Amino acid sequence: MSAASYAVGLERCAANHVPLTPLGFLDRAALVHPRRIAVVHGDLTRTWSHTRERCYRLASALVAMGIEPGDTVSVLAPNTPAMLEAHFGVPLAGAVLNAINHRLDAEGVAFILRHGECKLLMVDREYAGVAAAALELLDHRPIVVDIEDHLAPAGACVGVLDYESLLARGDPGFSGVWPSDEWQPIALNYTSGTTGDPKGVVASHRGTYLMSQLQVTNWSMPRAPRYLWTLPMFHANGWCFTWAITATAGTHVCLRKVSADAVMTAIDAHGIDHLCAAPIVMAMLADAARGRTLLRPVRVLTAGSPPPLAVLEAVRSMGFDVDHVFGITEVSGTPVSCEWQDGWNELPPAEQGRLRVRQGARAAMFEGLMVGDADTLEPVASDGRTAGELMLRGNTVMMGYFKNEAATRRALADGWFRTGDVAVQHVNGYVQITDRSKDVIISGGENISSVEVEEVIHGHPAVLHAAVVAQPDAKWGEVPCAFIELRAGAAQPSEQDIIDFCRARLAHFKCPQRIVFHALPKTATGKIQKFRLREEAGSAAAITRLAGHG
Repeated sequence: MSAASYAVGLERCAANHVPLTPLGFLDRAALVHPRRIAVVHGDLTRTWSHTRERCYRLASALVAMGIEPGDTVSVLAPNTPAMLEAHFGVPLAGAVLNAINHRLDAEGVAFILRHGECKLLMVDREYAGVAAAALELLDHRPIVVDIEDHLAPAGACVGVLDYESLLARGDPGFSGVWPSDEWQPIALNYTSGTTGDPKGVVASHRGTYLMSQLQVTNWSMPRAPRYLWTLPMFHANGWCFTWAITATAGTHVCLRKVSADAVMTAIDAHGIDHLCAAPIVMAMLADAARGRTLLRPVRVLTAGSPPPLAVLEAVRSMGFDVDHVFGITEVSGTPVSCEWQDGWNELPPAEQGRLRVRQGARAAMFEGLMVGDADTLEPVASDGRTAGELMLRGNTVMMGYFKNEAATRRALADGWFRTGDVAVQHVNGYVQITDRSKDVIISGGENISSVEVEEVIHGHPAVLHAAVVAQPDAKWGEVPCAFIELRAGAAQPSEQDIIDFCRARLAHFKCPQRIVFHALPKTATGKIQKFRLREEAGSAAAITRLAGHG
């Protein structure tokens, strides 16, 4: 007997090889639990049967509007039922979903629409102003559909029709345009990374299906969880929980805007048992707790900047059970998690805290993780001290960067996805990020490119050189801090002058919150020594402190 013997008459066929896609989760939820509540949005509730009908209506209507397989359909909206429906309706039309960060300014939105070759844009009317300004910057205007939401503030109409009218045109009996190959793209998600212009991360049907299953198994989710949408759905498709919660026929509880009162009210009113939250959201909850505790335990996934130990302990005392994970857009979610081990509850609180802020080990459904030397690709010592680059390998890793072959080759070189994050690996195999990619600031869970901010500051007539680094912030985790060297003889601008200059040209969350004027440290070849500026801003010390080492 040999391997060749097994190859005879055992070919793949339609009966034993079906392209993986998360879209089938919707059909099963509606079949098995047609009357179970699928979506809650304020006083609006919809069953799985009704939600499925709306998704297929959307897909049918998009096809009727001229959307063809491979076209990009963009959505500029918060966590609403329409955004959730787009995660099924758009790919069921054969199109690629591009969920846009609604915190971006008009130029940022315009770049994504242009680069992503958007053919149809759906816009929540709260963001009609920024959408209209973005559309003015385009040479080719996509079809625009207005999303009306009963919980949204009033906004202008910028589309040719509204979302409900679009659905009314659709056929609920539409069969959908299913992928013929699981490697086909399902989503296009933009991330700033370390360059000024965002990169378009292309996710496949296969990768998002597997990440959805990873989330269910890695979080040990029960049947029919009640999930609160505090994580933006535009953020790597909500780490694939748009599809994962559907796979469990759970309930999506939408939240347009996150506040401590809104979160706590939703938890009590809807029996929430799962949510994801950046450290800033946990800090908000801890600050507003005032001795309040939950009626039942709630599981929380957190990622981004390491959460401060005081915040972790505060939310745990409220009844939140926090799991620290590592999430990244290029892997469609959270392939690494700090799974709590037997016996750790008996450790002293300080030691538990140091363990909780580690990113952890690879998930069971993810294939490879290494902290390695960036040049030799050899693993570094697992001693908790030797630094290397965090590298990942698995079936949920992106297809690549849209229209950027050079960046794709660099990111996926030698069979590993290079995250750009510096990490150590502890004796027990758990990894811990000790520094961020040198040009990325993670503020409130969102990436900010320092290069983009620097380019804006360089546009000020008094500025000769500018460098932007992360500064620790109790609320946001990190915020931009700008170091500026002025032109000789230039009039001295104030700190507020520079901040206002940036606010007129950038989304406000990207703007520096501190300005420091002095000559910038440089190497002999004239390169700015950012590591010295990070030390001055306190970012390196802050990461160590937040990790519980001082």
